Amino acid sequence: MIFDCDGVLVDSEPISLAITLDQLAALKCPMTEQEGYDQLLGKSAASNAAWLREACGVELTEAQIDEMREALYTRFRADLEPIPGVLDAIRALPWPACVASSSQPDRIHLSLALTGLSELLEPFVYSATMVENGKPAPDLFLYAAQQRGVPPERCIVVEDSPAGVTAAKAAGMRVIGFTGGSHAGPANLHDKLAKLAPDAIIATMRDLPQQIEKLTNVR
Repeated sequence: MIFDCDGVLVDSEPISLAITLDQLAALKCPMTEQEGYDQLLGKSAASNAAWLREACGVELTEAQIDEMREALYTRFRADLEPIPGVLDAIRALPWPACVASSSQPDRIHLSLALTGLSELLEPFVYSATMVENGKPAPDLFLYAAQQRGVPPERCIVVEDSPAGVTAAKAAGMRVIGFTGGSHAGPANLHDKLAKLAPDAIIATMRDLPQQIEKLTNVR
């Protein structure tokens, strides 16, 4: 099992987007919440930086990136929560699990630590910084499978973003779309994911074990 982190394990996307939109507004590149979810959700920092450069003419400096990161981590320490039911869902898995996220390694580790997920998933945590191309390219998922010694066709990915579902399918993996994060409604996730035809879509982690059973015919 390969889990995305933001919006799948931890309910971080509204916090992250709010910080990003505040920073962009200060840089004279205002963006609505809907535009943020449409353009930035689930993609690597490099992909988002390239989009901001091309679409908005914004080139973030290292100092600005550090400022955004510190603001985000402060909010995480105050407000970050795990996705409801995710700890029990992971404990019920029939196979080992790992994390493959577009976020920086320190952000992933902090998110897992703050939400009680570290003991279930560490040290098997993989970041887009470890591969050449982030999501929607398949590189990260293929890297995670290689590190765990599992063929891609025997992996199941849980993803909340179109970029992540696209990456998982390109990697030759089965993928479950997840729409249980608090950003799912504002981001119109169900309709976006359904267009990409994942193997299943679930709105609560309580449904994950049953969907895995259906996908693998485990009885």
